[in-house]
Amino acid sequence: MDVAHLCSELVAIRSENPPGATRDVIYFLADYLEGLGLVTEISEYPGNRCNLTTGPKKSDLLFCGHVDTVPALDVGWDRPPFSGVVENGMVHGRGATDMKGGVAAMVDALAQWIETENELPAQLALVCDEEAGSEFGIVQLLKSDTISPCDCIIAEPTPQYSPCIGQKGVIRLKAKFEGIPGHGSLYPYSGTSAIAEACSFISVLHELSNHRFPADPGLEMLISHSGVLLEEIFGIPEIEAALRSITFNPGIVSGGEGINVVAQQCTLDAELRVPWGCSTEKILQVLRRKSSGTIEVLDRADPSLILASEQIVTETCQAIQEVCGHEGVPFVQWAASDARFLRAAGFRAIEYGPGEIKTIHGTNECVRTKDLKRASDVYYSLLGRYAGS
Repeated sequence: MDVAHLCSELVAIRSENPPGATRDVIYFLADYLEGLGLVTEISEYPGNRCNLTTGPKKSDLLFCGHVDTVPALDVGWDRPPFSGVVENGMVHGRGATDMKGGVAAMVDALAQWIETENELPAQLALVCDEEAGSEFGIVQLLKSDTISPCDCIIAEPTPQYSPCIGQKGVIRLKAKFEGIPGHGSLYPYSGTSAIAEACSFISVLHELSNHRFPADPGLEMLISHSGVLLEEIFGIPEIEAALRSITFNPGIVSGGEGINVVAQQCTLDAELRVPWGCSTEKILQVLRRKSSGTIEVLDRADPSLILASEQIVTETCQAIQEVCGHEGVPFVQWAASDARFLRAAGFRAIEYGPGEIKTIHGTNECVRTKDLKRASDVYYSLLGRYAGS
């Protein structure tokens, strides 16, 4: 099965999060890997959330990827979101870029290696729950010592010549607001609206996002280069500011008891991405001081980074040069991934993978078949480098 066909098969197996069930896609991959002669280990958690590992448990290199996707409504797509159709040099559907394409490329590289070599020089971990905080995914593999600190490459989508060596921090929170109910016809003269309090909290987030945090001098060139890549990808002028400031998304708002009642309760689920030069603890202190509600932290991680001189970075850049004929240049990213958990546990983790970054979490998600092959070839080159070939 070629890498595009494998990606297509994975996209067609639904694994949206929520609800988070990955059993079907994990068992499909287990069958495929066992067909290559590998022994797989599957761990299962509530809600049919499953993880898979294969290869030597003590290894110098870990390939890692998540198989859950964000949900997709069957509205606004040019093709059904779970069709996995291969057309015009693209694989289409939810997860094609984030990140079943990367998973397919890693598995394809392992298959190519096994055809010609006797021993696999890397471990593979395929996990659930990355799109919902990773509680049942990479966090469980770390708790159970199923994987051990080493060099790690995560198949998240990146620019084709640039491995990602750092991510902004993240805060995911639930803010709860209490109001004083009353007759809607008398507001704002009577009563306190919990919904209005939530809106005031969003205004605080806007204020925070206007501040630019100075980067460490050693990071300046890296952030400037990353800003150029970001502008090329999204076509948004001066988007480099997203790497130097807090960005936020008020994702879910729920509140109110009736259209004619001053709202007594309102809940806001929001996430913030935190730049280098700023700690999540300081941001939470500001939010608690300026908020009338209570804040529950659902997930939190400070910005993370590994040195560009680490072996996993230099070897990946050399593999990119070998496969693509173009210099590999590291960059840092605006989002977050399982890399934050791995780096905190001592792994030297980077990201490199195929995909159309503009389509992540949107309609018409897709990946180029040539990029799947290119990523597979880079991973194969890395296997050779870590095997000493």
